[in-house]
Amino acid sequence: MSDIFDITIIGGGPVGLFAAFYAHLRQAKVKVIDSLPQLGGQPEILYPEKTILDVPGFSNITGKELTESLLKQLATFETTIHLNETVLDIEKSENLFTLRTNKTEHLTKTVLIAMGGGAFKPRALELEGADDFDNIHYHVADIKQYANQQIVVLGGGDSAVDWSLAFDQVGSQTTIVHRRDNFRALEHSVEELKASNVTIKTPFLPSGLVTESDKVTQLEITKVKSDEIVLLPVDHLFVNYGFKSSVGNLKQWGLELNRHKIVVDSKQATSVPGIFAAGDCCFYEGKVDLIATGFGEAPTAINNAINYINPTEKVQPKHSTSL
Repeated sequence: MSDIFDITIIGGGPVGLFAAFYAHLRQAKVKVIDSLPQLGGQPEILYPEKTILDVPGFSNITGKELTESLLKQLATFETTIHLNETVLDIEKSENLFTLRTNKTEHLTKTVLIAMGGGAFKPRALELEGADDFDNIHYHVADIKQYANQQIVVLGGGDSAVDWSLAFDQVGSQTTIVHRRDNFRALEHSVEELKASNVTIKTPFLPSGLVTESDKVTQLEITKVKSDEIVLLPVDHLFVNYGFKSSVGNLKQWGLELNRHKIVVDSKQATSVPGIFAAGDCCFYEGKVDLIATGFGEAPTAINNAINYINPTEKVQPKHSTSL
């Protein structure tokens, strides 16, 4: 049986990492549990090279850089971290919670759920044999290695557009393929895309792969509602159709949910006293799913968790510069 912690955070993405840092500032004994093999969540694993535009004070920061900054901030303190652990059940007994995972049990006075959209994996390219080729990718590890190569990006959201712009900036011959004429990305990013050297193919769908050995050499695309077929030369094909997420056993934890999200009040408190939630996993009227929003919710949750443990403790401490 583990030691008793003040706050156990479920989720090691950006919001969970900042919440852990802030909990240390409040001198709470904090633990982080994450089902993934590394910290950082979606920005670190799915979009390490993607530019993130909703972090205040940073006009140009990638998912990897954001994770590195958060980990550097957290390294100021010693934090107990459990990776590759999935929380299966949360049980409340008197003043303690028992978190049962696929590996062990954890005791804690309060819980902060910061699991984002849950466990995730990219939506796959549904073409025959697409899983068999080394040059079909679902995330960018080091964008510089693709300089001066022929790159095709599939998708029409923020990530697909940002990737395309990033490839263009390192000198790649880039083509973006989207099934609709209109992109779902931020208007400013779309404007940049149209002004760049990126070739835009809309409305087209991928319809076949031309291969040689273990590589895709050409992508066949077909115009929507048409027989027009185009062959695009490919050195590397990047698929960005979003991701599938799973909230696992969340429905069994006894929390009030709005679809797959946890309902919270202005204190970030859930329907179970002592359990709080922050970030994309929680819901309230007017909620906006941005990293910046989660960063604001995390201190609210931590302060109220500490107040739950010790009702005489002030919910709102002095400004952080005074801590």
